[in-house]
Amino acid sequence: MITSVLRGRLWVPVGVLTSLAYLVHQRRVALAEQRGPHGQHPVDRSLLELKMVQVVFRHGARSPLKPLPQEEQVEWNPRLLEVPPQTRLEYTVTDLTGGPKPHSPFDSQYRKTVLKGGMFAGQLTNVGMWQMFALGERLRKSYVEDVPFLSPTFNPQEVFVRSTNIYRNLESTRCLLAGLFPHPKEGPITIHTDDASSEVLYPNFQNCCSLRERTRGRRQAASLQPGISEDLKKVKEGMGIASSDEVDFVLLFDNMAAEQAHGLLSCPTLKRFTQMIEQRAVDTVLYMQSEDRECLQMVVGPFLHILESNLLRAVDPASPTGKTRKLYLYSAHDVTVMPLLMALGIFDHKWPPFAVDVTLELYQHQQSKEWFVQLYYHGKEQVPRGCPDRLCPLDQFLNTMSVYTLNPEKYHRICSRAQGRNSEMERD
Repeated sequence: MITSVLRGRLWVPVGVLTSLAYLVHQRRVALAEQRGPHGQHPVDRSLLELKMVQVVFRHGARSPLKPLPQEEQVEWNPRLLEVPPQTRLEYTVTDLTGGPKPHSPFDSQYRKTVLKGGMFAGQLTNVGMWQMFALGERLRKSYVEDVPFLSPTFNPQEVFVRSTNIYRNLESTRCLLAGLFPHPKEGPITIHTDDASSEVLYPNFQNCCSLRERTRGRRQAASLQPGISEDLKKVKEGMGIASSDEVDFVLLFDNMAAEQAHGLLSCPTLKRFTQMIEQRAVDTVLYMQSEDRECLQMVVGPFLHILESNLLRAVDPASPTGKTRKLYLYSAHDVTVMPLLMALGIFDHKWPPFAVDVTLELYQHQQSKEWFVQLYYHGKEQVPRGCPDRLCPLDQFLNTMSVYTLNPEKYHRICSRAQGRNSEMERD
C-alpha cells in the first residue's frame, strides 16, 4: 500500500528535468564564452537577485528520549513546558495533499516514557521554544528586513512549511514562524506533514528494508569497536552504570545534550567527558552508516531529491505560476541534518545542535542570467564539495547533490532489494 501511494505522488515533473538539462547546457556554453583561460570569471554580487530560500532545521531543545540507568536522575519539571507568549501562533496540520493529519506513532511511544519530574520523553521545552523563536527572528532579519524578499506577514503563496509528524517538530515550527512572522494573520498557518511509513525527512527504517538490514545490529557493534569500547567502559564506570546495562554513546550524548541545554547536568562524569562523549556518539553513527554511498543515499537521498526538485522548478521558465515558493521550511532532526551535511561535504564531525539550520539560497545574475547557490550552516557560509567558492554555480552544486540524490523510483528499488532476497529465500 505504501508503494502504491508513493507512486501516485508527484515529486517533480519529467519536463522539469528535461528543461533543466537544456538550461544547464546553455549556461555552460555561455560561461565558456565569458570565462578566462583558467575557467574563472568574477561575479558582481550587486547584480545577484535572490530567487528562493530553503531552510532545513533541527527542532529546539527537548527532554531526553530515554533516561540513563543510574540513581541520580535529573528532574524534568512540567514548568519547562510553559509556552512563552511571544511564540504563540495558531496553526493547523495536514498531510501532504491537504488531507487530515496522519497518526503519529512516535508521539505515542514517547508518552510511554515518563521521566523523573513528570515530563514525557522527547518533549520540546520553553528553552527549545525560545531557540526556535530566535531562529525565526534571524530569518526575518535576513529575508524581510535586511532584504525585502518576503512579505512581512505570512503568505502561503510565498512560503511552504513542512515538518515531520512529531509534536516537538510541529511546535518548533510554530515558534520559528512566530519569530519570522510576528504580525497577526487571519486564520491558522498550515504545516504539511507525511505519514510515518512514507516520511523522508528522516531515515525511514520502516519503509526501507535494505537500510534496516544494513544497519541492524551495527549500533551495538559500534560499542564493541576498539577505542569506543574502552572509552565506553571508562564513562560507565565513572557514572556507576553496570557493564551489563545497554548504554551506548548515542544515548549518553542525548541525555548530556538535553541536560546541558537546560543547565541540569546530573553527573560530574558527563561534564568531564563532554567532548569524548560527543565524538564517540558521532563515531557510532558513522560506523552504523559505514560512510557507504548507497547507505547514505537511502538515509537522505529522497530528501535531497525534494530540495533538488525545488531548485529545478525555480530555474525552469516553464514552471506554472504558483508552483514555486520563495521560502521552503523543513522541520527535521539531527539524524536528518548530519547525513545532509555529509552529502554536501561540509560535515564538521560535530553533532548538530538543537535549533541548527542548513540554508540554501538560490540567486540569479541579472546580466548573465547565471544561477548560483549559497549554502549556510548555523548561519555561517559554507563551500560545498565540488564548488570553487562559497558562491557556487548551480550546475556544480547539482552535481554535488546528484551523488546521493534518489528519486522515488530508485529509492524504492534500492530499498526493496533485501525484501526481494528474503522472499526468494522463503520460497527456497
